[in-house]
Amino acid sequence: MSTPSAIRKVYQGIAERHQMFRMLDRYAQRPHRFEGDASALYAGEWFKITESEHDYMFEILPPLWIRGSMFAIREFLTGSVTSVFFALRIDGVIRHFHGYCDLSDRGSVEDMRLAIIELETRPVRAMTPDERLEHTWSATADAYRAYSDETAAQYLHGQRVIALFSNAGSSRLKLLYDLTDGEITAKLPVQLRHLARAAVAA
Repeated sequence: MSTPSAIRKVYQGIAERHQMFRMLDRYAQRPHRFEGDASALYAGEWFKITESEHDYMFEILPPLWIRGSMFAIREFLTGSVTSVFFALRIDGVIRHFHGYCDLSDRGSVEDMRLAIIELETRPVRAMTPDERLEHTWSATADAYRAYSDETAAQYLHGQRVIALFSNAGSSRLKLLYDLTDGEITAKLPVQLRHLARAAVAA
């Protein structure tokens, strides 16, 4: 299983410590986790964190490097991909972010920094369809998300699936990319539901 490694926001809102650690390996349940190079799966993902989590990660291990308002974690996640933490002044306020950068690409860190600033300074906050799907995956507890097997509808091996519940309390698995707009919106926090509609209308 692989996906393009374009720069992408994978969680809306600010991830505090518990959610941050969940986000650091959003694919922990994937089949054959320790086989092959998963660099493309992680590289380019980013999300917002608190100042406290940023400082905690700075102190937990000596950084691989520090460049101005950015630092990289010494331990690589996979291949040449590692965590980079950013403290960026946006609209006059210092905001904090985590991103996975592939350090074999010399421009990856700067590209991510610029992409974060560009998205976070947009005058209209709107979620793209992909951002809505990635937030849904990120915000769903491990017990209610998985990877498809023969029991999943429209079986495609290794694809991400989400558990959906009926009014009667029964559940079924559905491929993440087959979720309807209504099913996605129902899983978004109330404050993000308007953003989901704005993205569709854009």
